[in-house]
Amino acid sequence: MSIRERLSGNEAVAYAMRQIDPDVFAAFPITPSTEIPQYFAQYVADGKVNTEFVTVESEHSSMSACIGAEAAGARAVTATSSCGLALMYEMLYVAASSRLPITLACVNRALTGPININNDHSDSMGARDTGWIQIYAENNQEAYDNYLQAMRIAEDPKVRLPIMICQDGFITSHAVENILLEEDEAVKKFVGEYHPENYLLKHENPLAVGPYDVCPYYMEHKVQQAEAMKNAKQVILRVAEDFEKTFGRAYGFFEEYRMEDAEAAVVLIGSTAGTAKACVDRMREQGHKVGLIKLRVFRPFPGEELAAALSHVKAVAVMDKSESFSSCGGPVFAETCAACYALENRPLMIDVVYGLGGRDCTVQNVERVFLHLMDIIRTGKAGPRYIHMGQRSLEEEVL
Repeated sequence: MSIRERLSGNEAVAYAMRQIDPDVFAAFPITPSTEIPQYFAQYVADGKVNTEFVTVESEHSSMSACIGAEAAGARAVTATSSCGLALMYEMLYVAASSRLPITLACVNRALTGPININNDHSDSMGARDTGWIQIYAENNQEAYDNYLQAMRIAEDPKVRLPIMICQDGFITSHAVENILLEEDEAVKKFVGEYHPENYLLKHENPLAVGPYDVCPYYMEHKVQQAEAMKNAKQVILRVAEDFEKTFGRAYGFFEEYRMEDAEAAVVLIGSTAGTAKACVDRMREQGHKVGLIKLRVFRPFPGEELAAALSHVKAVAVMDKSESFSSCGGPVFAETCAACYALENRPLMIDVVYGLGGRDCTVQNVERVFLHLMDIIRTGKAGPRYIHMGQRSLEEEVL
């Protein structure tokens, strides 16, 4: 039976970690993820877990320790944010190419520079092509639930890839919300134990992890990684189906909110979805046919499924909470455009980059996006497709 509690997102993830009791937690503190290892260290001190808690000198070292532990056959986890994830950059590729299902709790924070400790998605989006599965949460409940599903996805024999469970720094990580927690034994049974097929300490068949890969083999291994990421799509859905049967909460690649007859829609990631849902409800009351899609899974990107969900929409605004500096839009926009390219009737599509460095996004801001989409539908012209919303400027904004 579920337990009603009030926790912050960081507490919820640390609580999930305690319930799972991983073999190794390698950690170096960085705001706003610091509380996760802090809470977990207390569990270690109180004897509530059997985890080897490894304090290291940097985030590069924490990921290196996780790689070593996972390669040896242990279940390894870590947590980080922003520049910490950037410092891990080299090792993110090593973990993925070595097919090590490490679980990383990423509390999203803007990347320097200039220095900023508030939320946007520039850290995890910067690592989007490192070969890690990426799942994002709207609220504290989803942060907890996503973490419970993470290891079963990553450790599946058809996947064996590291996984990044993301939530918005301070917005969910530090805000306290009502949450349903599951009983310890039910969580342990759902997650299960880790039984790797091959590992360094398995003396029956010695192996090397991360060797030099010469030209006749490197590409084949990259194709294997790519196939594993494709396989992850079905595993994500299968684990979510079992999660719903076990705990009663449903998840998929994304959530469709009031999309059944929507003519204008926004596509976004993370906690802004709550704000956007309030806006959708208000505009629906006024008779506007609007809706939203909240992406939960960004890697593997659910392109075909997202395109199908948008196929009946006339105009779409993708809201990116990070910059890719491509001169034509952010990363979610690029993926969504590519996904919809093969549609016979493509919606008119624009990108709205917003919320950088923690800049507020209100219901009124989202309403401006929808009103702009209605103008696009009325005129049949998208106009500027790459827009920044919410910055201070002497120039009048499009939105």
